[in-house]
Amino acid sequence: MKRLVEDTITKFGKLDVLVNNAAIAIFGPFAQTTTEDWRKLMATDLDSVFFACREALPHLLKTKGTIINVSSASGLGGDWGLGLCNAAKGAINNFTRALALEYGSRGVRINAVAPSLTSTDATADLQKSEAVMAAFRDRLPIGRAATPDEIAGVIAFLASEDALFINGANLPIDGGLQASNGQPNFLSLFGQG
Repeated sequence: MKRLVEDTITKFGKLDVLVNNAAIAIFGPFAQTTTEDWRKLMATDLDSVFFACREALPHLLKTKGTIINVSSASGLGGDWGLGLCNAAKGAINNFTRALALEYGSRGVRINAVAPSLTSTDATADLQKSEAVMAAFRDRLPIGRAATPDEIAGVIAFLASEDALFINGANLPIDGGLQASNGQPNFLSLFGQG
């Protein structure tokens, strides 16, 4: 991270925006989780955010820049079989809030976005499964996965001057997933939807 920030400063003369967007997912029952799984996921999903923020903040203080951490809908609540992801992404959300409190008055805004399923190479296998996609369509009012451009657009907004008064937010980009209280679709259950 230190080299990445230094190379950016060398090439562009300054640093205005840091987007932390590294993640892996490890699925399965908690009882089958290994210490290696835990360390690998935390290193990728959480440690990367910590180290990137630590290296970038001195430069962002100079430019009054911004940080956008890519969390997940899995950081806003629990999932079956994704306990490690829930832990890491939940930590990113609270880390975002803590840094926003500490650096907001110093001119650096820090926010997070929380996407749900997004169509990428990393999710291609999931999207090939009709059962998986039917389950997501059942829970996502928009009825489909997000595109990378839809996530990038929100990140670009948070980095822009249009978002100068947004600090410490964890913004769901989830197709309406968080709009539900978790109960079944009563309209579907009773043949009205």
